[in-house]
Amino acid sequence: MSDRRREPRRDDDREELDERVVDIRRVAKVIKGGRRFAFRTVVIIGDNKGRVGIGVGKARGVPDSIRKGSERARKDMQKVSLSGTTIPHPVVGRWGGARVMLKPASPGTGVIAGGGVRAVLEAAGVRDILTKSQGSANLLNVAMATMDALLSLRSPQEMAAMRGKSVEDVLPFWERAKRHQSVEVVAQEADGDE
Repeated sequence: MSDRRREPRRDDDREELDERVVDIRRVAKVIKGGRRFAFRTVVIIGDNKGRVGIGVGKARGVPDSIRKGSERARKDMQKVSLSGTTIPHPVVGRWGGARVMLKPASPGTGVIAGGGVRAVLEAAGVRDILTKSQGSANLLNVAMATMDALLSLRSPQEMAAMRGKSVEDVLPFWERAKRHQSVEVVAQEADGDE
């Protein structure tokens, strides 16, 4: 009975994750009697809070390959550094022949990306970003290049420590403006109290 009680919890955990099937391709293995066909699917899973994973599944049937891909993506989920709804700094990711450039954007910009890049970023929880995909248009390589870029991100605190600057100096300009305004408001309130 205790096993039955545990299973619904696992299903509840799975419902919280954002699962996207990006690519389904028919692949062939040449054997003695001819070709044996299978399907390769690329699945992206994220929690929209900074964790994302990519899984590749291969099977003779599409549903089985999707299931395998989502299981692998769940196992390989990794944490990425975000700065609010965007990324902390510009970065370039490479995988195979694909090259993906990511740039932070001010709030309200949206996700300016296509295909595999958009799926990975939205699953990770990025809401405002500018991107450019160069080189290979293969969806798997583009998704993996995006993941490579996200994993090479550093938090503003880490960047400030590496460069010997204050956190304020390494924040994007719209973040600095917000902090500057909030400091001014606090100063005005303190003057008003006296």
